[in-house]
Amino acid sequence: MLGLPFTVLLSNIIILLVAFPVHEFAHAWSANELGDDTPRLNGRLTLNPLAHLDVVGSLLLLLTGFGWAKPVPINPYALTRRTPAGVMLVSAAGPFSNLILAILAAIPLRIGGIPPMLSGFLEYFILINLVLLFFNLIPLFPLDGEKVLAYLLPPPGQQAMARIQPYGPMILMGLIVLGRLGGVNIISTLVFGPANFLLSQLL
Repeated sequence: MLGLPFTVLLSNIIILLVAFPVHEFAHAWSANELGDDTPRLNGRLTLNPLAHLDVVGSLLLLLTGFGWAKPVPINPYALTRRTPAGVMLVSAAGPFSNLILAILAAIPLRIGGIPPMLSGFLEYFILINLVLLFFNLIPLFPLDGEKVLAYLLPPPGQQAMARIQPYGPMILMGLIVLGRLGGVNIISTLVFGPANFLLSQLL
């Protein structure tokens, strides 16, 4: 009914019910392990999709294949009391969980004997998880990669990133629009290129 192939629609539903909740749970679990109980107190230390899904982001995923979940709230001060890398580790946990899901989904395909319909579903599921991995690692606020890169940079670099942080969403949207209308697809280079390469390696 959405004009999408059945395997794509089924994969998008599974992404909503599995990939998004696992990604956000990974943030919540790592924060809790590092001494920040903010996600737990906000009901996010769970794999229940209802705790993590954003209505608009979920509908867009089903309609267009691109969507998002609700970000997990954290307390950076609680995390950095345990380790200076606390915020970075919590941020990296989400994309890392998508890599793990992609690897797990690739195992049946490597073994073989999978029906074509299931094979198509798994390949799409792997690709979307890899896209989520690399998209979230783009170093622009509010994506996870911004916190990862900020931790790795020296203080002057961190200060520069802090200055552009308020403009992160606008820059990100500008890059997406530029790719669709201007033919300069930086997002595709940063996300789909590495995702397709890793997909070929996993398969």
